[in-house]
Amino acid sequence: MHQTSGSEVFRGHIFHIAGAPTAAQARDHLVSLPDGALVTGVDGTIVWVGPFAELPTAFAQLPTTRTGFLVPGFVDTHIHFPQAYSTDAYGGGQLLEWLDECVFPAESRLADPGFARQIARDFTRRRASVGTTSALVFGSAFAPAQDALFEETQAAGLRLVSGRGIQTVGTKSAGALLTSEQAAIELSIAEIDRWHAVDTGNAQSALLQVALVPRFSLSVTPTTLAGLGELYESVRGRGVYFHSHLNENNRPGTGEIDVVRSVYQTETYLDTYDGCFLPGSARGGESLLGPRSILAHAVHCQDSELARLAETGTSIAHCPTSQAFLGSGTMPWRRTNAFGVNVALGTDVGGGDEWLLARVLNDCYKAHLSEPGNAGVALDPAALLFTGTLAGARALDMEARFGNFDLGKDADFLLIDPDRWEPLALVLQNMVCADDATLAAEQTLFALLLALREPAITGVYVRGGRVVVA
Repeated sequence: MHQTSGSEVFRGHIFHIAGAPTAAQARDHLVSLPDGALVTGVDGTIVWVGPFAELPTAFAQLPTTRTGFLVPGFVDTHIHFPQAYSTDAYGGGQLLEWLDECVFPAESRLADPGFARQIARDFTRRRASVGTTSALVFGSAFAPAQDALFEETQAAGLRLVSGRGIQTVGTKSAGALLTSEQAAIELSIAEIDRWHAVDTGNAQSALLQVALVPRFSLSVTPTTLAGLGELYESVRGRGVYFHSHLNENNRPGTGEIDVVRSVYQTETYLDTYDGCFLPGSARGGESLLGPRSILAHAVHCQDSELARLAETGTSIAHCPTSQAFLGSGTMPWRRTNAFGVNVALGTDVGGGDEWLLARVLNDCYKAHLSEPGNAGVALDPAALLFTGTLAGARALDMEARFGNFDLGKDADFLLIDPDRWEPLALVLQNMVCADDATLAAEQTLFALLLALREPAITGVYVRGGRVVVA
């Protein structure tokens, strides 16, 4: 359940990325308050943040919660609800083999409403425990399972964007997940009408929202894409999202990208989502790209694709943990960001086997430091925090509501007590810190993010209310 509260003071070492920078600018926007205070209002927004010694007298009598650190809630922009039990599944190969051997059979089990309720409950409990206050969730093919996901999320008070996984073609193992092309559109319309912004009636303030989610281009046909484009044009104004996969696996000849381009006969993979899904990349329908469109992975993009993503305001959900697990390669950090594309973070559970976004940031740092030659980059701690928080809010077109501690935003944040996870406490207590206060703050943030584990997250808050999942 979600416990509401009145105004309250939260005291601890505060880290956040203020304002609206890019990843490259995040370092200049890092706020570190070693003895800071964050004050929440009765409406669940942030009414004051600053050094505790400067706390205005108007707040002096409010109840105060002490903790080690306060950071914005993590934003996971790509995670699969039906794969909650499928992490570390052995599929004997890369993406397409893994889907056929592991994922499609696992997702088919959600046809059982009782099992779907169980996995929805466990999924919600787990994401709350790792501090994922907002998530873009790739949903189940089955409407009752999606209902269970939305209901469990609403009871917990977490943020959710999700849509049923759309598949109209597929291999034998995906048979239970397939619908007709007409049913795919009808079921999507029904989900939008049932769940999109149902809690507030306004997509700019809602905790619950809906996306159109074809699994990837190989799971649908040109007819499906045309229908989805037409539907999306009709619901864009309601704030509905679009979410899918892009350029994940590039094994020559038999990998996802080559197969997509062979099946559709397009110049690029992105063309299939941009309305240009007919042979020769001829236009066949409306584009699915835009500010509320998020495409996962984008490991092997052509320059023209990155330029188009930036032009349309489409974001990338970067998933370094799952990219390593499935042998997909490393999304080129410097090159992708140089095009001006917003890059957020995704766990990609169950291809990724880390639920905690700080663990994915750990993999993110290592992956990009190891890129070959001049492509390699040592991401600074502020860029890491930005990618796991504010960039995700930007990808969801909700940056005005959450993602940092700017005044007036919703109070979505985590309390971290290093003493609850001794290895983290020992690192922070005994690490060598620079004499320069700015560098010392970066060193502390880096250690906090890379050494963080679930037990140290002692409080999860959305709109100033504590999230408690039964």
